[in-house]
Amino acid sequence: MASLVLNVAPIEEGFSLKARIYEALKSAIVRMNIYDNDAELRLDERALSQQFGISRTPLREALAQLDQEGLVRIVPRRGIYIVRKTKAEILEMITVWAGLEGMAARLVTHVASDKEIAELRQLHENFFSAEEIREHLGEYSDANIRFHQAIIRMSKCKLIATITDGLFMHVRAIRQRTIFERDRARRSLVDHMNIIEALEGRKTERAQRLVVEHTLRLRDHVEQHVDLP
Repeated sequence: MASLVLNVAPIEEGFSLKARIYEALKSAIVRMNIYDNDAELRLDERALSQQFGISRTPLREALAQLDQEGLVRIVPRRGIYIVRKTKAEILEMITVWAGLEGMAARLVTHVASDKEIAELRQLHENFFSAEEIREHLGEYSDANIRFHQAIIRMSKCKLIATITDGLFMHVRAIRQRTIFERDRARRSLVDHMNIIEALEGRKTERAQRLVVEHTLRLRDHVEQHVDLP
């Protein structure tokens, strides 16, 4: 499972220092389970400076860029906070993701190689039952995220990749929070297997429909069972 606190490593001084700090912070934020009730959303500038082993000036520049992109919010005299979306915003994001990933699946049936599609089965090679999923909870959560990323990647559509990248942090985090609620992991595995079979068979309409329905089931779960502001 992803960390509930920001986990960063030291960065050496050098030419693109701000860019490397920005990438390290963004990567660490994306790995966090920011929708967990116990997630630590406030960032300590002094502690981050010490963790990175750098001065505060390039750190502040990187944080300002993240603030402009909406990943963090800098509140004068109060601190810096990782941004969480409201429940309404999350539901909208999931709806948009469903449409985009559905189109990606449609494209996969036309442009992806058999070898690429076979990689989707490899992601699930350790999970054939609910018991095996329970024994490897963190691994299945990671495989679940990589499955959806792979469909986007295999579509070879740069615009879909760009748009979903802007949604990824929040959709990924909400998937991670909910994957083990109300038997969702077992049902997710069944859905994934059906999607893989449709992609392997180049069944374009079925693949698109199954991917959309799968993601909209996440939306329904969040709407009914997830408590967010």
